[in-house]
Amino acid sequence: MVLQINSKLEDVKLNRPILIEGLPGIGNVGKIAVDFIVDNLKARKIMEIFSYGFPHAVFVNDNNLVELPTIEIFHKKLNGNDILLLAGDIQPIDEASCYEFCDAIIDLFKKYNGTEIITLGGIGLPNEPDRPKVFCTANSKKIIEKYKSKNISNEIYGVVGPIIGVTGVLVGLAGKKNVPAIAFLAETYGHPNYIGIKGAREILKLLNEKINLKLNFKDLDREVGEIEKEMKTKIKQVERVMKKTISEEKRPSKTNYIG
Repeated sequence: MVLQINSKLEDVKLNRPILIEGLPGIGNVGKIAVDFIVDNLKARKIMEIFSYGFPHAVFVNDNNLVELPTIEIFHKKLNGNDILLLAGDIQPIDEASCYEFCDAIIDLFKKYNGTEIITLGGIGLPNEPDRPKVFCTANSKKIIEKYKSKNISNEIYGVVGPIIGVTGVLVGLAGKKNVPAIAFLAETYGHPNYIGIKGAREILKLLNEKINLKLNFKDLDREVGEIEKEMKTKIKQVERVMKKTISEEKRPSKTNYIG
């Protein structure tokens, strides 16, 4: 897989950052959450990643020009801590590309002495939940203990199927490279056209509490319409070519999560 990383790190000094990932998946919960953090904190883009392992499609932007699919990393220094935000409109399209992408991200993260990785996503349910629950899983018990809260359950075994995509693989591979990593998964409606704002909100509340992001949730309410419009246009442009990753046939009959 060809992976190109265009970096703007020359004037950014990172000191033991944490990484928060949120890419498209069930309900697009992780993507909604990370996109909101980027916008709300006015985080600065410091990296742009392109790969031949990304979907073979292009987006048409509002200037009527094409854009290749990319994944971006944003940076924000908050409370003296460096936060990296991994965001984008796509995921690697197949298994090998996903593993190679996650490997590259973890190696890059370790280069800057990163301390922990947080991934975000949704658990698909057959019906829309009124009050979505948030579950977590991780590559070590220590990081689960660190983020322990009455609003998070780590009793996840048997609740979800395999965690497919970057949200799952990033946590698993990070463990092999001695990087603590945790995944927060919020319940959402499993319909492919559903936008999981409620689930994203619950995850954002937890991150706001645990990392002190100082988010303005009134902005989330105002941005719901804009978020929905962007999600339904851009993501549908690559929906078919990503079908191998997010197809209904790969979902177990019970509740399932796809990162």
